[in-house]
Amino acid sequence: MSFPYKHTLLIGATSGIGAAIATKLISSGVKVTAVGRRKDRLDEFVKQHGADKASSIVFDIADLEKTPTFAAEALKNFPTIDSLFLNAGMQRNHNFSTPSDVSLSTFDQEILTNFTSFVHLTHAFLPTFLAAKDKRGIIFTGSHLSIVPASPMPGYSASKAALDAFFVCIRAQLKKTNVEIIHLSPPMVQSELHDTTMSPEHGRAMGMPAPQFVEEAYAGLVKGDENIFIGTIPSSSQEQVLDIAEKRLEAFERLEGFLESMSS
Repeated sequence: MSFPYKHTLLIGATSGIGAAIATKLISSGVKVTAVGRRKDRLDEFVKQHGADKASSIVFDIADLEKTPTFAAEALKNFPTIDSLFLNAGMQRNHNFSTPSDVSLSTFDQEILTNFTSFVHLTHAFLPTFLAAKDKRGIIFTGSHLSIVPASPMPGYSASKAALDAFFVCIRAQLKKTNVEIIHLSPPMVQSELHDTTMSPEHGRAMGMPAPQFVEEAYAGLVKGDENIFIGTIPSSSQEQVLDIAEKRLEAFERLEGFLESMSS
C-alpha cells in the first residue's frame, strides 16, 4: 500500500514535523508543494528535494482576505494537487491569573493561525476538490491537547479543540462526497514549535523524536485510517487517550443520528 494521493499542498512544510513529513512523502514518490512565509526556507526546500519533486508558494495563511486568490492560483499553477495538508501552527503560554501579562493580540494571532486560517483554506479549496471526479483529501494536524488541554497554553489547546470539532463536523457533511478528512493527532514531538513555551535547548529535546513520529504517521496514512493518534500525553497511557477520543466520537455519532432523524 502507498500514500493515497499524488500531489500534496503542505502548509508548514519547511520546519518541525511538517518538514519531516514532507521529506517522507517525497521519498515515497509524492510531489509536495510547500507553502510558507519565508522564501529562503522555501527555496532551500525545493533545492534540497529537486524541482521535479518539490515546489513552493510564498504565502502567509493569516492573510485571510487573500486566501481565495491563493487557492485559485495554486490550483491553476499546480493542477495535479489532490490533497491539502494543514500543518502550520504556533504555541504560546498565556497566564490569565495575571491579566496584565497576557497579550490578547498574540492570543488572537494564535487562534487565527491554528484554527481560523485552516477554516478559510478548507473553504477555498473545497469547490475544486468536490468537482473532481476522483478522490481528494484534506489532512489536518491536530494535537492530543484538543482532548486534554494544557493549562499554560489555553490558546493553543482551545485552537486545536476548535479545529478538531470543525473537522469532525465537516467530515460528517462530506461523507457522501469524494473528499475525505484525515485527522493526524500527534503527542509532543521534538521541534521548534516549543521554542516560545520552553527554552529552545529544552523544548526541542522533549517529546517523541520527529523521525519516529513521521514513520508512525505515515503508516496510518498508508493504512487509510481516518483518525491517527500517535503516542500519548504525559502521565496518561495511550489507551486512556484513545478511550477519551473514541467515547467522544461515539457521542458525536449518536448526536448526528438524532439530528438526521429530526431533519428527515
